[in-house]
This record gives sequence, structure tokens and C-alpha cells, in this order.
Amino acid sequence: MPITEEPVHSALSADLLGILRCLNCGERLEGDSSGGFDCPACRRAYPQVNGIARFVDAQHYAASFGFQWHRYQKTQLDHDEVLEADRHFRRKTGLRPEELQGKLVLDVGCGMGRFAEVATRWGARVVGVDLSLAAEVAAKNLPDREFIAMQADVFALPFAPESFDVIYSVGVLHHTPDCEAAIKTLDKYLKPGGVLAVWLYSGYNKWYRFSDFWRRYTHKMKPETLHGVLRVAVPFFYHLERGLQRIPVLGKPMAGAVHHVFPVNRQKDPEARLLDTFDWYSPKYQSKHTYEQVFRWYEAMEMEDMRIGESAIAVRGRKPARRA
Repeated sequence: MPITEEPVHSALSADLLGILRCLNCGERLEGDSSGGFDCPACRRAYPQVNGIARFVDAQHYAASFGFQWHRYQKTQLDHDEVLEADRHFRRKTGLRPEELQGKLVLDVGCGMGRFAEVATRWGARVVGVDLSLAAEVAAKNLPDREFIAMQADVFALPFAPESFDVIYSVGVLHHTPDCEAAIKTLDKYLKPGGVLAVWLYSGYNKWYRFSDFWRRYTHKMKPETLHGVLRVAVPFFYHLERGLQRIPVLGKPMAGAVHHVFPVNRQKDPEARLLDTFDWYSPKYQSKHTYEQVFRWYEAMEMEDMRIGESAIAVRGRKPARRA
């Protein structure tokens, strides 16, 4: 979203201009007339394209997510009758409205803006970053909120140290080449006393073994091709499993075997079912983790007040306040 003097984003725009830094030399950036940014020191330019500033040249390993969120732009957004994102955000971050009210927040891996919608509804000013083109969708979905999306890499974020009151990442960092390094990178951008909350795939339950096996091949497919295959496979295996469950005695074990070998999402809504199954099979990277692992990472960052959320693996911690 362009940095302008329009009243809707004036406060957040000022915040952003105060913390943006050049990836090349580390100097403070300036907004240009097109909505992008320039570095007055080394002259590197960060253009705005399709409504968002670009701090990367390509989507790299996240291209499937760009396809995914352009195809399902509003599927997971909350509306008057459904508040699923709100529920998931609370369970997976442990955050509450009073903790975000008036705070400057970083959404890492914002996707199409599902959780940024919740955070801004709670009164936060949110900067969303995503390596994929999903950031374009987030900007379009939340045009009237205190929200600015940009395309950037978690391992090279264009912000000054200690910029944000709260940083959260839900269901994203396990899709990077090094989840531990990604989490530890975020500590740099958190203010003293600030909260870092992450949610990762669980390594305790091994149900996903076959999905990991198939993903060795499916992640190499073009997103459009994989989506076409799943449009047929997901309803087939979903209804096969439900049909087998009706068979007396052997039905449930047979259904369980089918789901184990060919796992598909079990949501009732067909579109959400296809979306989540695509999300399983499309990423190149998809690591799983335990609380013991994540707590060690947080301890290495000297985080305090570490807590687990209601949905594994959810961990939050507080950066120590600056000592005199």
C-alpha cells in the first residue's frame, strides 16, 4: 500500500517511514512519488508494484503460496457470521485484544491478511510481510484498515532493530529452509518488553508421514497443475473415507487406512477442504516441531514469561525490558 498523506493510513505510514531501512547499507529509507522507497545513501530503489513495496526480486520457495492466496482470496477471512480466524488467532498466539490495542505489530507471513484482519480489528497498527505475491491480496483485502503489506524475506527484513511492540507468525515459519533461524531472526526487530508469538506444525503426531512422502513429488509440480489434480483427488478420497465408515465392523479401520495413506483435509466446506489440502502438498519446506525445541530457541534468545497456546505448537515469550 503506498505511503501517502491520506488520513486512513497517516499514523501507520509515519511509523513505517521511521523504521524502514535499506537492505544494502542499513540507512533510513525515503518514500518516493510512486509509493515505493529509495535509499538516499546508496541510491538503491524498492519499487511499488501492484500496490505493495517490493524488498525481494522473486518469490523463491514461496511461489505456491502466491498462487494459493490469489486463488482463495477471501476463503478464510472472518465476516459477520463466521469468526474462525479470530478463534484460531487466539488459540495459536495466546494474544488478546488488550495486548494489541494501539500497538505497532509485525505479521510475518501475512498471506491474504487473515490474521491481520483480526489484529487491526483489535486496534493494532499492522505491517504485514510475505515472501510470496500473497501480500498483494492482503493489501486488497484490507484497504480501509491500519495495515500495510509488503513483499519481503523473513531472513532480510527492511526494518530497524527494536521496531515492533508485538511480532507474530502463524503457520508460516515451518515453511522456511530453517525454522529455528527464522524465529531467532525476529528477536532483532522486537522492542524490549515486546511479545513474540509463533505457531508451528506439531512434531508429536506422526499422521503426516504419508503426506510428507507424497510432497516429495507434489511440491515439484506447478501450483496450477497440483491444484487441478487435487480438485479431483480431494473430493474422491474425502467421500471414499466417509463411505467406508458406514460399513459395519471393518469400515472404520478401512477408512482410517485410506486417510493415513492418502490424507486430505476433513473440513465440511469443500472450498476450505481443497485449500487446506493444497496447503499440505504444495510447499517445498514443511518442518515439524516440539515444545522442547521451540522453548530452547526462546531460551537462547533469553525470552521471559514463556507460555504455550491452546493449539500445538504455539509458543509466546516476552523480550526482557532494557536494563539500566
